[in-house]
Amino acid sequence: MSLLLETPGSARGTGCRPARGGGYRGPVGEVDDDARAQADAAVAKAWVTGDPAALRLAWEQFGTLVFTYCVRALGDRELAADCTQETFLGAWRSRERFDLDRGSLAGWLVGIAKFKVLDAYRAAPRVPTPREMSSDDTPGRPEVATSSEAEADRLADRLLVAHALDELTPRARQVIELAFYSDLTQTEIAERLDLPLGTVKSDMRRGLLRLRGHLEGGADHD
Repeated sequence: MSLLLETPGSARGTGCRPARGGGYRGPVGEVDDDARAQADAAVAKAWVTGDPAALRLAWEQFGTLVFTYCVRALGDRELAADCTQETFLGAWRSRERFDLDRGSLAGWLVGIAKFKVLDAYRAAPRVPTPREMSSDDTPGRPEVATSSEAEADRLADRLLVAHALDELTPRARQVIELAFYSDLTQTEIAERLDLPLGTVKSDMRRGLLRLRGHLEGGADHD
């Protein structure tokens, strides 16, 4: 199955807006509280069943997320576009490895994209530094810097967290953001938002489950 990919957002103007901490915030203009979550679930179901339309649907739903990650990790839009396409095509070829019970499709795709980005790092011409020399003082095979891998992981996590937050209702998203960004307790959040403590706890639990599903999905890749 072939797929001709446009740069995400180029055809419909669905660029992404920055989130707190520089994360992905998805297409501008989404207003339905659970629209993204429902759309993600529908695409994941089509993916699992091998629906011929699933690849195109996944591209439309997650293409901007994956492309944003590749651009920010590589700093090169053309190379990022190649990595994005390779991610989706590789994911489709190994689609039977995706387990909906173990995480989200968004997280799984970003997990594959991380490896595509690291492959691009390895393929780039590099001059060995003294720390990359072997123990007998002869040039060794240059390795991808550990810092680059760690930065790629952190970036992926930030984008997946932002994507997961966009699936929550505005109230639940505010609860999670107050807990993590403002370091408020559940009681303080309830007072700040004038909500019952039970509502805050429910929103917190829902949000954390959504975040965990995204991040765990990114840990299993091809």
